[in-house]
Amino acid sequence: LSVKYELEELAIQTDRIEQAVADILHAIGEDPDREGLQGTPKRVSELYAEIFSGLTLDPTEVIDAVFDEQSRDPVVMRNVIFHSVCEHHLLPFFGSVNLAYVPKGKLAGLSKLVRAVEVAAKRPQVQERLTGQVADAIYNALQPHVVAVEIEAEHLCMSMRGIRKPGSKVITTAIRGSFEGLDIVRRDLLASLRGTL
Repeated sequence: LSVKYELEELAIQTDRIEQAVADILHAIGEDPDREGLQGTPKRVSELYAEIFSGLTLDPTEVIDAVFDEQSRDPVVMRNVIFHSVCEHHLLPFFGSVNLAYVPKGKLAGLSKLVRAVEVAAKRPQVQERLTGQVADAIYNALQPHVVAVEIEAEHLCMSMRGIRKPGSKVITTAIRGSFEGLDIVRRDLLASLRGTL
């Protein structure tokens, strides 16, 4: 999506964002009119259009390349890199998503799974909700036997402020569906997801 499209789609009030950023710069003792900061409010409004572009999109709906296929073999995708913004401090968190599903008559285009991750990540988020939203999107779009999603991320609100523990990772997992009647069990699917099988 282009920045222009995102601004229109989100109906982002760029003038209000620019004024708010200028107010913040004043509040911290800076001069928004000095040379290095003159374009900052506008750049921030454009940045917000990009990093919050998933707000009006549904992660399920972007999984729109779906194919009929009778395979029951697990599909695993690892190390899908994402960036999001923590809704508590508006600081980034980032890391990787591993996902797996056992099909029940439908397969998705792989790029569409990545797109679902991107859409869910591009909004004010918490990691736990993001993990569930990705799992729900895959489950709702494909109706597989089971889907598992695991996210490992570093949060700048922990790395650069507060307890200041850079390198600390948070891991969250979401599973949807049932393993009943499958040859694979939960432990093995998670091991495959993590690359430890």
